[in-house]
Amino acid sequence: MVENTPQPLIWILAGEASGDVLGARLMHAIRAQNPTIRFAGVGGPRMEEEGLQSLFPMRDLAVMGLVEILPRIRALSARLDQAVTHIKAVKPDLVVTIDSPGFTLRLLRRIAGLGVLRVHYVAPQVWAWRQQRVKEFPGLWDELLCLLPFEEKFFGQHGLKTRFVGHPVLQSGAQNGNAERFRKQHGLSETARILVLMPGSRRSEAPRLLPVFGRMLALLRQSMPDVVPVIPVSPVVAHTVAKETARWPVKPLIVTDLHTKHDAFAAAGAALTKSGTSTLELALAGVPMAVTYRVNPITAFMARRLIRVPYVAMVNLLAGREVVPELLQERCTPEILAQEVQTLFENPNAAAQQKAAFKTILAGLQGPNGTLPADAAACAVLEVLRAGGIKHASS
Repeated sequence: MVENTPQPLIWILAGEASGDVLGARLMHAIRAQNPTIRFAGVGGPRMEEEGLQSLFPMRDLAVMGLVEILPRIRALSARLDQAVTHIKAVKPDLVVTIDSPGFTLRLLRRIAGLGVLRVHYVAPQVWAWRQQRVKEFPGLWDELLCLLPFEEKFFGQHGLKTRFVGHPVLQSGAQNGNAERFRKQHGLSETARILVLMPGSRRSEAPRLLPVFGRMLALLRQSMPDVVPVIPVSPVVAHTVAKETARWPVKPLIVTDLHTKHDAFAAAGAALTKSGTSTLELALAGVPMAVTYRVNPITAFMARRLIRVPYVAMVNLLAGREVVPELLQERCTPEILAQEVQTLFENPNAAAQQKAAFKTILAGLQGPNGTLPADAAACAVLEVLRAGGIKHASS
């Protein structure tokens, strides 16, 4: 490690699209505080816009699920070797890994003996299930930057240096949509009831929920003939969604543009979504919702034995109570979903109660002292550099 370089080098890696967004914001915030910082590593188009020359295409790492990973093990192992070799060659002052624990934690373990400072951004969600895995983490990083306030305490109890920096959803822009623009763009009347459907962002996820959504819409047409389904998805999944919904009784609007997605949120009266960050996006936009999911019954049986948290929806976890309904497995039926959607549209009290709870939940996701999450994360990274004796690592 070069301790006295006048231009500290941060080696940074993101393994999927969400990490690329986080990485780009982090790079931008770090440079705003210290313009002398240089970057190397692996990232996607957003990080490349910030000047990163990616060592190899980030898409090589964006593989999820056991079935998908097995054929790619040798290729992923080769990319891991390449990353380690590059870190040894360029001798960075600090390595930042972002989310994607399947790859990033292996990388951190491989470089543990190099003496390079290490920060991991986005805590592995071992607090939800397989909590014993936390015993594997000591020595992997100098600091863990977490997105959820309760994670700081959880990891701290296990002797891991952890800092809550706030949740990046607050910088997503989900609350800035324009309802009128969305209705005009798609020729929708002011009375049309917009229903956002979020079945998942991966090809393996969407087909699980879309057939149920289609049958639900067939039921809804009887009592709500003016409902318009909108499905925001990434361009990668759009073809799969179009194919799966081709025979739906109501043709959905498939949205791939980020700003149009936020406009749809602004116009929506209700949403059905899988669990995860999408619940926080919808909460930020003030869209009443229900969370739903369906997996293989054997997978569900195993998950119920392993999960250690009372809720699956992030908004419910943060609130400590059921703010939004969780309609999972045997409750994920067309009849139950249709009834819940109708309640969200036609019961103002139910919608108002959710929106009030969203404000409290989101207030708790601000960075320390109300700072933006990316700025708080940048401060943390630069403080690790300073603590490691790297000169010129201050703002």
